[in-house]
Amino acid sequence: MDRPKASCMHPFLKKLLGLNWLLLTLTLGLGVYGIYSIYSATWMRDLRFYNLQIAWFLVSLPVFLTLTLLDYHWLRWCGFPLYLLGIGSLAVTYSSAKVVYGSGRWLSLGSISFQPSSLAIVTGIIMLAIFLHQSHRLHPLFRIMVSLVLVGVPAVLVLLQPDLGSSLVWGFTLMGMLFVAGIPKRYLIVMLLVTVAAVPVVVYFGLKPYQRERITTFLNPDVDPLNTSYNINQSLNAIGSGGLYGKGFRAEDTLNKLGYLPRAAAHNDFIFSVMGEQHGFLGGLCLVVTYALLLLTGLYVASQADDDFGCLLALGITMMLFAHIFMNLGMTVAVTPVTGLPLPLMSYGGTFLFTVMTSLALLQSIWIYRKGHG
Repeated sequence: MDRPKASCMHPFLKKLLGLNWLLLTLTLGLGVYGIYSIYSATWMRDLRFYNLQIAWFLVSLPVFLTLTLLDYHWLRWCGFPLYLLGIGSLAVTYSSAKVVYGSGRWLSLGSISFQPSSLAIVTGIIMLAIFLHQSHRLHPLFRIMVSLVLVGVPAVLVLLQPDLGSSLVWGFTLMGMLFVAGIPKRYLIVMLLVTVAAVPVVVYFGLKPYQRERITTFLNPDVDPLNTSYNINQSLNAIGSGGLYGKGFRAEDTLNKLGYLPRAAAHNDFIFSVMGEQHGFLGGLCLVVTYALLLLTGLYVASQADDDFGCLLALGITMMLFAHIFMNLGMTVAVTPVTGLPLPLMSYGGTFLFTVMTSLALLQSIWIYRKGHG
């Protein structure tokens, strides 16, 4: 009787063939398109941001590949130290942060500046996934309270920088992870009601004057069209002027080239406005569909995870990406207030690009080591 032949495929090759190829294509495609977009937004002024984005992308690629092939379960043993590292980096910003546009969000290591809030969100998601996975037998109210502490510490530190946008990401992520963790819906509904009731208090007592102005501008875009509402109005004009097919790459009559879009943010917060003007409604729609595919792929990876920890981690990463995509795109079309959140893989920003690539690598690892494939 013949014995079944053992698989002669090398484990490394087996892992490579087991990649989620749709997720890989979306990751690399958006990353390359983001580099092209930054070039499109800055070629007429300064290519420094374009060159730096390429450098960060190349640095992120080997890290992406390494984390993809490693079994994500190692995070369960170092999640707490990583969480403390994220908290510590946020705390250090108050004593040695680099102030940019009135906000102390950046730390400098020699000639390299990085944004701790981006890394702290990922380490916080890892820690929250570990806790919710290990506490499934505890009372839901206790799980909620501990989760609020785990999220609240970095969220408050980020808000005090001040960085309203990054602190809001925690809200999206926390609610999604609590829902998947099996917290009864009545508790989640109460949390939502309390959050809504607390919004006026937070806006009045917790935000800086310029942050309150952004909310006022969102509610009434015509209140100060030449000052606080200027950027949003120009973003709408740029996207609208693109029409169905756009004005084309390096067109001479774009609002970006003429200087109407904010030069300090055209390659960052308002990158979608630049691309909407160049590629029109169809180009913008294609980008939105691509992001939708990315998010749906993240949800599918979560549903196929080997255990609750992998499911929670994948869901947390997906919710983080959703928050950035929704609030950035919404900001450019006046659906959400201006928060300064970057668009994943598109906006300029080395730390954020590295963070997103790392997060997507963890999604790949969860997929490779899913049920029956580890």
